Amino acid sequence: MSTPSIVIWASGSGSNAENLIQQLHPHRVFVKAIYCNNANAGVIERGKRLGVPVRMIENADLKEASKVDEFLELDQPDLIVLAGFLRKFPTRLLNRFKAINLHPALLPNYGGKGMYGHHVHEAVIAAGETESGITFHWVNEEYDDGAIIAQFTCSLSETDTPESLALSIHELEQTHFPTVLLSIFATSS
Repeated sequence: MSTPSIVIWASGSGSNAENLIQQLHPHRVFVKAIYCNNANAGVIERGKRLGVPVRMIENADLKEASKVDEFLELDQPDLIVLAGFLRKFPTRLLNRFKAINLHPALLPNYGGKGMYGHHVHEAVIAAGETESGITFHWVNEEYDDGAIIAQFTCSLSETDTPESLALSIHELEQTHFPTVLLSIFATSS
């Protein structure tokens, strides 16, 4: 593989996308574009500021061959990275592209439809868990069901709240997301 490339799919603030762009660049992993389905997402400004094209997609584009497919044909990424993308990845694309997802809990627990962001953290706290963490997994036809690539944990105390857990999870994401991607490219070259 020459220069590996990714496209990042995001729906929110884009802090993970920004971290990836900054951390992967020195390692010669090229972020070709950010795909976003939320016109109010902070990731749009982050992408523009960092000089990465932002390709706006509609949720309807995910259901049938459309603008998404045209963008992917143009970008030809080696890997699609879901970083806070809040829609189901189109199954039709799985035969053509490898995709990974970052989930803010230790799968297989606290995954599935509707389990994202604060919903996950609230469920983990309500269950009285003593640890949580993040899971990187391959994307397949089901929500949060693909083969696990890596997991990283953090401890919880009785005083943790969904908000404090979110901060701990974000730290794990910022630390481990770039290194997991680099390890994927290192093993595939």
